[in-house]
Amino acid sequence: MTRRLALITGGSRGIGAAAAIRLAEDGIDVIVQYHRAAEAAEAVCARCRGYGVRAEAAQADLREGESVHAIGERLSRTGRMPDIVVHSAGTAYYGLLEDCGEDVWDDLMGVHLKAAYRLTRMFAPAMAWRRWGRIVYLSSVWGLVGASGEAAYAAAKGGINSFAKSMARELASAGVTVNAVAPGAIATDMLAGLSAEETEALCAEIPLGRLGQPEEVAELIRFLVSEDAGYITGQVLGISGGWPA
Repeated sequence: MTRRLALITGGSRGIGAAAAIRLAEDGIDVIVQYHRAAEAAEAVCARCRGYGVRAEAAQADLREGESVHAIGERLSRTGRMPDIVVHSAGTAYYGLLEDCGEDVWDDLMGVHLKAAYRLTRMFAPAMAWRRWGRIVYLSSVWGLVGASGEAAYAAAKGGINSFAKSMARELASAGVTVNAVAPGAIATDMLAGLSAEETEALCAEIPLGRLGQPEEVAELIRFLVSEDAGYITGQVLGISGGWPA
């Protein structure tokens, strides 16, 4: 059987990088999408190749439809479209809504929600034709409960949750599962700006008393894209240490 191929957006760092490496450990070929971090993406690919799989970096600005389309065209020409899509790329904005201009709002919607639309529209038809596929969108606990000071981010993630449920219904009969993973506080670049005191205060709010690790989220993604998860679709799975309580 031809080895599975996974496309991971935002794969140069954080959860995306951890997911790419974890899937490579399982013998899955990977395409690591990045926007600007070419060197970091190549480093992730090098680690993946250490597990004996094919791994390549692919530059694309997910805000631009033509850029996403170019990845699809390139893969189509090679005759290998992804069996698995993990949409992990994301950005954040911290500030009150009155300070959040339309450019910021549109940027977050583009990177998170519209990119999910473009990626699914690009790659789901081939999965459906093959009667097998896995799509996982990275959401957030804020997409479930909302967040003061992060309204645009929370709205984009909430949209992803609903989009995942809708696509799960559309694609179920074709053997394609679609789910969202909603992490809580994970030790990635998004929290790197916190001081030691702020990190300690945040951990005190989390029932398990610590930040999550990207590798823990990657393990959940790994399960969702496996054969063993064929009856799980249309779900938003939290991985948050019990936070927010």
